[in-house]
Amino acid sequence: MPSPAPILPEQCTARLQALGEQIRARRKALRLSATVTAEAAGMSRVTLHRIEKGEPSVTMGAWCNAMAALGMDLQAHKGTQEPPATAPDRAGWIPARVALADYPQLRALAWQVHGTDTLTPAEALGIYERNARHLDMEAMPTHERALLDALRLALQPTAQSTGASDAV
Repeated sequence: MPSPAPILPEQCTARLQALGEQIRARRKALRLSATVTAEAAGMSRVTLHRIEKGEPSVTMGAWCNAMAALGMDLQAHKGTQEPPATAPDRAGWIPARVALADYPQLRALAWQVHGTDTLTPAEALGIYERNARHLDMEAMPTHERALLDALRLALQPTAQSTGASDAV
């Protein structure tokens, strides 16, 4: 059951609602369903819906996970200060869906996958991990290496804590 919403000034409530609308707009622009996005962010579809409505009782971690799954960053700044002009550090970012066409070694390892051109982050990591002996890290493109590192960073602690890594 969700915790009760904290009492917030009207300005904070409006900002959370605006951020929720931005998250929803980004998800729609990427043509992702709420279910797929929630799965990539490691939350329920209901929690994602609550974030998109701007509910303040949702944990900050859930907000950050939803944004990361959509390729968004959360940056704090003073109200009078302009946000940073430099691009944010994308370490640890993972896409909501991993396009096989963008990652040559993953595409080669996923030869048995039929009927889809994309995988969930968990599926992609599973294929990488099960077929690690076939990976050529030196020949792997930089962006694919970054994806693999980000998937391991984001998903392996969860897999180890649930024992899922032993199931393969």
